[in-house]
Amino acid sequence: MSQREVLVLGQRCVGVAEELTQALPGWRVITAHNVGEALASIGDLVRPIIGLIQIDVNDIDPLNALENISVAAGVMEWIALVEREHLSAGQVCHFISDHCYDFHTLPLDASRLAITLGHAHGRAELRLRHSRQYSKPNQFNMVGSSEAMKKLFASLGKVSGSDAPVLVHGESGTGKELVAKAVHMSSPRADGPFVAVNCGAIPAHLVQTELFGHEKGAFTGAHQRKIGLIESSNGGTIFLDEIGDLPLDLQVNFLRFLQEKTIERVGSVLRIGVDVRVIAATHVDLGKAIAEKRFREDLYYRLSVLVLSVPPLRERCDDIEILARWCFNEFSVEKNSKVQGFSNKALQVMRDYSWPGNVRELINRVRSAMVMSESRLILPEDLGLIVENGFCDATVHALDVARGRLERSLIQQVLQLNKQNVAATARQLGLSRSTLYRMMNKLELQKE
Repeated sequence: MSQREVLVLGQRCVGVAEELTQALPGWRVITAHNVGEALASIGDLVRPIIGLIQIDVNDIDPLNALENISVAAGVMEWIALVEREHLSAGQVCHFISDHCYDFHTLPLDASRLAITLGHAHGRAELRLRHSRQYSKPNQFNMVGSSEAMKKLFASLGKVSGSDAPVLVHGESGTGKELVAKAVHMSSPRADGPFVAVNCGAIPAHLVQTELFGHEKGAFTGAHQRKIGLIESSNGGTIFLDEIGDLPLDLQVNFLRFLQEKTIERVGSVLRIGVDVRVIAATHVDLGKAIAEKRFREDLYYRLSVLVLSVPPLRERCDDIEILARWCFNEFSVEKNSKVQGFSNKALQVMRDYSWPGNVRELINRVRSAMVMSESRLILPEDLGLIVENGFCDATVHALDVARGRLERSLIQQVLQLNKQNVAATARQLGLSRSTLYRMMNKLELQKE
């Protein structure tokens, strides 16, 4: 069994350490007069998981001390050393109840304190062992043990060994870019660049120069040569998120690149060979887009040689608690120091919730709760989740529904005014055509 360690912080640390050394044979007692000394004494071989902190209302701010040392050292349980008369101070009482496992009144009773330290160390070890279950993602840097994720991991292992194009299907927030990175990092191209491009975020008139680059003087404002994103990913992988938003006229150029493995910068006739693996992703139904003449069928078949489907969070309920605890550990530096974990009610509500925003929504809600919660354990209301009539929903659900109805009504009206002309409707609404089509698909709105 490894040697147990305790950090003693405070002006009386030396005297306390001497008494503890006698009362705790076999323990390593680390002393520090202040936070700076404590941080200097902590390293890879010195990682105490419990600590003693001397509270003096006229001295340092103990809360800052706890936060700084807990982050650097991994201290998980603190015991306060306090003069009995200081227990009447409100801030001392709040500090002990919110942040400490226990307290010990001075003068020091080393034998009694040794028992408390033993209990605290046992609790810290349990918490540490429990947290480690969620702190290490698998070989694909992903978290999950549900059957849906096991199938995805098995497919990732097969796809990574190939160099063929990959099409990743999945709802927004499911982690399609994470899947693309996993394919890249597990492939022979792992040492090459990974370039991620959101096709829906690039203005339509800039997509060609962003992807293929341009020569100096190719157009007004082209003062120097620009290397495109495809060329800059040479030897590695380019990830094209929301490929369904790629303008139809540029899909021809991209198809030629996939077929010939060459590109042509804007303003040049020189063909440049590139060695790039393409991974594309979409949350829209490309089959429907093909039927509506918004996506080329030949490009679809070039991109979908290998297909991966990322399950939505509602289809992997067994992973919700695992993801929540992983998130809690991953962002522990940000949390309110009094927050120690999740209440059973919060975990149950998270399991019952449908998570329309998928993993991205879960991470955002947990990170917010870790900062804003005033309780030791995160509650459903800290997550912005409520339970009504036995069903869980988000407090913002009603607003989302109302916004969807308003958007649907507005688009319908403008389409009618423009005699179902999508281009004119998009201009009037200040949207790109691809964005308008995406909204129409989301709202299940068809042209009359």
